[in-house]
Amino acid sequence: MTIKRIIVCSLGILSFALNTMAARIDTLSVESPKMKKEIKVAVIVPDQALEGEKCPTLYLLHGYGGNSLTWLGIKPELPQMADRDGIIVVCPDGKNSWYWDSPTHADSQYETFVSSELVKYIDTHYSTIKDRKGRAVTGLSMGGHGGMWLSIRHKDVFGAGGSTSGGVDIRPFPHEWKMKEQLGELSKNRQRWDEHTVMTQLDKIQNGDLALIIDCGTGDFFLEVNQKFHEELEKRGIFHDFILRPGKHSSTYWNNSIDYQWLFFKKFFDGYRNNGE
Repeated sequence: MTIKRIIVCSLGILSFALNTMAARIDTLSVESPKMKKEIKVAVIVPDQALEGEKCPTLYLLHGYGGNSLTWLGIKPELPQMADRDGIIVVCPDGKNSWYWDSPTHADSQYETFVSSELVKYIDTHYSTIKDRKGRAVTGLSMGGHGGMWLSIRHKDVFGAGGSTSGGVDIRPFPHEWKMKEQLGELSKNRQRWDEHTVMTQLDKIQNGDLALIIDCGTGDFFLEVNQKFHEELEKRGIFHDFILRPGKHSSTYWNNSIDYQWLFFKKFFDGYRNNGE
């Protein structure tokens, strides 16, 4: 595995980090053996981890059209938050993959990359808690789908999952975000679309398997699918946090919503750390 490490490649991020004395930001190129290419990844490393303390890891996924630095742009305070609470934050570039292993494109296998290849790399190169109770995954929009998709399908890897403004059911949007380039036309590939939406994955979990948090703005075009997802979880007796608040599908909303998701995951991680496991 060949790795290129560049510390704080963006001058804007460098200035922010120096001015606030916050956590270190590494920008990496991590090789994916399955895709046979390198993937950009930003890692926010708190002082505690730099000093050798085992820290939990939050995998934070961007939305359609984003990249590994999207979340740092939306929430510039992330390095300070990481330092304050001793949490490593990992932001991979998932392209426009929806975090699937694409059935049609061998170079778009981001489920394997994030849930396996990247986790192994981070656990090898950083001072992490190497246990599902020390890992969580969440994201915005497409990344909200990814947070649910990866946590539900890989509950052995992640102990908690989240979604903010997530596309948790893709089927009402057959012509959007180039999904048909990976799945084919919905009308001709209905089974494939059914198999690649989070809404159909809930048979894989039971209550207590995961700590889950889902939120959405009341003015968001994903509001209806999030409400239906919440109702399906309730019907199955799967406990979860579900939050509706004013807001649209926007950076302003996510800048606020991540604060509540962060608190949720911190409490999840603290439950493990405080038990001395």
